[in-house]
Amino acid sequence: MVYIRQRNLEKLHEYKYSGVDKSLVSRYVLKPFYTNVVIKCFPMSMAPNLITLTGFSFVIVNVLTMLWYNPTLDTDCPPWVYLTWAIGLFLYQTFDAVDGTQARRTHQSGPLGELFDHGVDACNTSLEVLLFAASMNLGQSWNTVLTLFGTILTFYIQTWEEYHTHTLTLGIVSGPVEGILTLVVVYFITFLKGGASYWQQPMLPSLGLPKSDLMPASLYQMAWNEWYMVYGGLVLVFNTVSSALNVMDARRQRGQDPYKALLGLAPFTITWTLIPAYLWLNPVILHRHLVPFIIFAGIVNAYSVGQMIVAHLVKDKFPYQNVLIVPLACAIVDSLGPTLGLWPSALGDDVYQVAFVFLSLGLALGVYGSFVHDVITTICDYLDIWCLTIKHPYVEDTQNAEAKKSK
Repeated sequence: MVYIRQRNLEKLHEYKYSGVDKSLVSRYVLKPFYTNVVIKCFPMSMAPNLITLTGFSFVIVNVLTMLWYNPTLDTDCPPWVYLTWAIGLFLYQTFDAVDGTQARRTHQSGPLGELFDHGVDACNTSLEVLLFAASMNLGQSWNTVLTLFGTILTFYIQTWEEYHTHTLTLGIVSGPVEGILTLVVVYFITFLKGGASYWQQPMLPSLGLPKSDLMPASLYQMAWNEWYMVYGGLVLVFNTVSSALNVMDARRQRGQDPYKALLGLAPFTITWTLIPAYLWLNPVILHRHLVPFIIFAGIVNAYSVGQMIVAHLVKDKFPYQNVLIVPLACAIVDSLGPTLGLWPSALGDDVYQVAFVFLSLGLALGVYGSFVHDVITTICDYLDIWCLTIKHPYVEDTQNAEAKKSK
């Protein structure tokens, strides 16, 4: 399948990165650390995309330890495991942040770098949901699904905003900065407290705060993990509304219909109508096999986001289609039969349903892998570059080199 038409490839030469970072933590703490310390650890011969991929490998290691010690997301791991998660995620964030600096100093900036960076971030999103759920013992439950919804919506909205405004905007509080740092702190505290069970105790009593007569008992007894989800929900609403307003304002300034852009939220809405519907109809997946299903849902999102990024880079029309939701829709129709008393389910509610989830995961990996390979190969061939190594190292001209030496 061809994901980039030949007629659109010339638009790659018009690419120019545009980003706005409003985060105070990023501007005054992290960026000086990256610029003055971290970037010096990488040789000039190292490709920016290789830095990104190396950072992602730390997350993969974290997920593997989670699958070994806590595959059901509701069991305490050895404390050191949470420490490795904190270190691994911080390293991922650090490597992901300096790849752009490496690209600029090696003169390798280009559309492939943005695509690769965002693609890796999209894959990390669902994996980090699993790690967070395991660090708070959320288990295979609707709370974990709700966490996945909020995380994926944040990333989808951010990419949708960039497509329409042509600028990557990170707000005062954003997922790539404050969101990741919050998770790092959560993992580290879990390590200090000896396990994820700590987050299941009521927050206010554990802090020694007395109960007010005006406060409902249910609110006073809310656990740490429940308060965290409230906090995440508030941030989600704020960022979503801000992104929507930015998109509508940008289109209005260009003389375009500001409301038409909202149609770009349809793929996400359809997908997230199907996901909870399927899990509600098949509780065996929700409560016993949620981990592979979350990975599948994450790939579905990564595929949608990937198509959006490609359309942004080549200035193509917005991609509304996502073939990966077709099996999910078919499974829902199959499961509705017994519920409505109209037809028997071909998959049932046991082994065949589980097999369907793993087959869907395999299909998603195949389709997304094909997409990644085709897009990277097409861009590399057209721009005469390599993905994970530097094909044409930058050579400073003699005049500039002598001018620097004379200073």
